[in-house]
Amino acid sequence: MKIRGSHIVVAALEDAGARFTFGIPGTHNIELYDALEESAVLPVLVTDEQGASFMADGVSRSSDTIGVVNVVPGAGVTHCLSGVAEALVDQVPLVVLACGIRRDTGRAFQLHDIDQAALLAPVTKAVLRPRTAGEVYPAVRRAFDLARHGAPGPVAVEVPAELYMLTQEVERLAYDPPPDETPVASPADVDAAALLLQDAKQPLLYVGNGARRAAPLLVDLADRLGAPVATTIQGKGVFPETHPRWLWCGLGASTPRFVREIESGCDAMLAIGCRFSEVGTASYGFTPPAALVHADIDPAALNRNFPAKVAVNADAAAFVEALLARLPPERRPAPWLEHVASGHRDLREQWAADTSQNRVTPAALFAALARYAPRAIYTADSGNGTFLAMEHLRLDESGRFLAPVDFSCMGYSVPAAVGAALANPERDVVALAGDGAFLMTGLETMTAAHYGAAPVVCVLRDGELAQIAQFQRTTFNRDTCSVLPPYSVEHLAAATGAAYLRMASDAELDRVTRAAFDYARRGEVVMVEVAIDYSRKTFFARGVVSTNLWRLPFGERLRVLARAASRHMGRR
Repeated sequence: MKIRGSHIVVAALEDAGARFTFGIPGTHNIELYDALEESAVLPVLVTDEQGASFMADGVSRSSDTIGVVNVVPGAGVTHCLSGVAEALVDQVPLVVLACGIRRDTGRAFQLHDIDQAALLAPVTKAVLRPRTAGEVYPAVRRAFDLARHGAPGPVAVEVPAELYMLTQEVERLAYDPPPDETPVASPADVDAAALLLQDAKQPLLYVGNGARRAAPLLVDLADRLGAPVATTIQGKGVFPETHPRWLWCGLGASTPRFVREIESGCDAMLAIGCRFSEVGTASYGFTPPAALVHADIDPAALNRNFPAKVAVNADAAAFVEALLARLPPERRPAPWLEHVASGHRDLREQWAADTSQNRVTPAALFAALARYAPRAIYTADSGNGTFLAMEHLRLDESGRFLAPVDFSCMGYSVPAAVGAALANPERDVVALAGDGAFLMTGLETMTAAHYGAAPVVCVLRDGELAQIAQFQRTTFNRDTCSVLPPYSVEHLAAATGAAYLRMASDAELDRVTRAAFDYARRGEVVMVEVAIDYSRKTFFARGVVSTNLWRLPFGERLRVLARAASRHMGRR
């Protein structure tokens, strides 16, 4: 049959279950955009390709659909790279349609001509480069499989422009998926894990986002092990956070005292679907027990930062199912449960008592958001917003807390919220955007308004890059290049077609929160300028500073402390 490559790509996208592409059309891929106009896949016009990759990321993290980035050669690719790298490091499946320049002219120095495959290779799992029209359909389908299978991540397909433009003879559109190569735990590994955990006096369960497919089994697993449960930041919600066994997002120095006390009594750990990354461990602020069982689908994660007594390369759900079959069915006793309950209760009482006098208290803000939207999806940004949300929100399912964790891109929350809102039109979506990060991608609220996506965008307004400013003041007793110039959120809302509300203090929480969700549920994107009070450091920030300070050699530690003290005295 005779067919244009643009229609081949659309057929592959539809057959792979794609619902959206995100990007900006250019001369090289206008044929693809024309074909998308008549398809079941919605092409979304963004304001910047960085926003495109974050939107696609938001689709993938919040739904069963893989997000697709659709960009022109050269600048389109370079603009989207930060979001693609975020997806790689955070293990989020994406497909990047990176249009290539024409290869049929024989000409050099073409428009947008760079070696973009070399740029994409370090931030993707693979770069596929179909050379003929017959290779296009299987390449795009293969990209979706590669993105999803094993350790998830982005996969790029570079389709040269002439294949989009020209009508060519193709025998058929077919794709033979490769055999399933998902790693399965050996019976010996499962037996060794079960024996180690049963011999432990008090095991601890630590789960990351890689365990999300095992989520329905994790409560039973924790009951049978008699284990308290902690999660990584990305794993927030994988284990229900209202369950009596749930401890915290994180362990060690970045947690409240009651968590550290419970953790210190554990002599074994079962870690599932996590990599013990720097951010996930608050700068390696804890060390697992020597009796560590570590299961992950990515073999590169095993024995990398911490040695495991039993290292299991396996899919999390299959491993947990096999492990449960080896464990006794009865629940092990958990004498520490009341300690956990009283620890959380004491924290809630402290937060309720420690309110801001003339700004918005973070604990009160998150309580109001949860009250008015109990099943909302939250997108956070690099900085304080992520760690405040992590500590204050209580979520009972995965896919509800989307944050740029291990690559930590600023500007993530607003476009990710647009993607999540498009993929989940029946759900409330809340973006938690720091006022510095908002300046990077806040114009994507215009994209939201144009396509009828309606997140509640909370601009957490303190006039500075709060987390960095806090670190600077703690370490140096001054801040440099972390105070923002003034700008008007209200005027930006008007310019982008968003409604605007202002939350100046706790007294306005209920009125403004209710009004914000009223706007969103009518299909109107709304910006809420929140005068956030960042004066109380998060457990995470305190833990990171303490961990890194005590890791310094003794002489350097004295130098840092003396410098901060002398500057403090000089300012008095």
